[in-house]
Formats: sequence, C-alpha cells, structure tokens
Amino acid sequence: MNIDPELLYSFGGEDKYYVPKEIIYREGDHALYYYQIVKGKVKQNSYNEEGKEFIQNILGQNQSFGEPMIFLEKFYVMNSIALSEVEIIRLPKDNFIELLEKNPKLSLELNTCLSQRLYFKAIMLQSMSSQNPFLRLRGLLDYLKSYHDQDCEQCFHVEFTRQQLANLTGLRVETVIRTLKKMEKEGSLKIEKRKILY
Repeated sequence: MNIDPELLYSFGGEDKYYVPKEIIYREGDHALYYYQIVKGKVKQNSYNEEGKEFIQNILGQNQSFGEPMIFLEKFYVMNSIALSEVEIIRLPKDNFIELLEKNPKLSLELNTCLSQRLYFKAIMLQSMSSQNPFLRLRGLLDYLKSYHDQDCEQCFHVEFTRQQLANLTGLRVETVIRTLKKMEKEGSLKIEKRKILY
C-alpha cells in the first residue's frame, strides 16, 4: 500500500531512519505502527527452532508493512530488518485507523494490498508443499514476475541473491544454484553476469 506522504504527515506520521541490519521491530513486539518505505529495502523474517532463517518478504520503496497486526491486536509474528539504508514514515496505530475512517477509499486500497499478500502466501504454501525444488523456485519466480509490468520472455530481472531465494523457498543455497542452472539449461530462464532473467 502506498499512501500520499503528506496525508500520513497530516495524521501524525514521522520520519524514521535505519542503517543496514538495524531491527525495525522484533517478533513478539506489540503492533503499534503503520510503516511506509520512502527508500531502501526491508526484510521480514523468522527463524525455526534450529535457527534457520526463513524470509517472509522483501519490501521496497512505496510499500508498507505492519498493518495486518494493527487490526488483530496481536504481536508481530516476524522481524522486520533494514537490508540497506532505509527511510520510513511511521504512523501510530490509532492515527492510522483514524486516517482510514476519514478516507474510506484508502480502506479499499488496503484490502487490495492485503489480498495480494494472502495470494502470495497461498502460492508459496502450494509451492512449499512440493519436495521438488524446481516447483518451489518456479512458484516464487512466477509470483514475483506477476508484479512486473512487461509481458515478455525472460525480461524480468530477479533482484534477489541466491541466498535470499533459498531463504524464501526453504531450500539450501546449493540446491537453489543447481536448480537455477538446470532451469537455464531447459530454457526457463537466463543467467547473465550472475543476474537471473525470468
């Protein structure tokens, strides 16, 4: 979701700045804010009992996070961490709810945004249920490409590292590398100067 920054400021939004690897909030913290990224990238992750990282999402400019838990009165179920230098507009929970009440069209936009996230989770759950790494990676890449404007073969540049793809799919990085090479051999994608084009 992307709300006009001036509107966020008029309801009490404040600028917050984070350096790479700085924690914005931790799993288990109270959900107190709506966050909107002005610049930079944010990683949302959790860890299993063995300490293996699972990336839930990677968000960038003009994307928002934190809002689903605001409505549920629940604690955050994942961490949010700056991947780069990040500038965020942070709006307190009560102010965010007041903003939505006074701007009903934004509620519809929020519903669309939350629906997209549910769609992503459904696609990923379906892909994750497969033991086949090809199907897991293809499910993720198809989802990511679905938000790409151009409708062409192998022109979508995948901006994730091999390690991030592994953490997003629950695969080992070596498995991701082997599977990507196999996908390239079959013509499903191209790898040029270590960049993946899908």
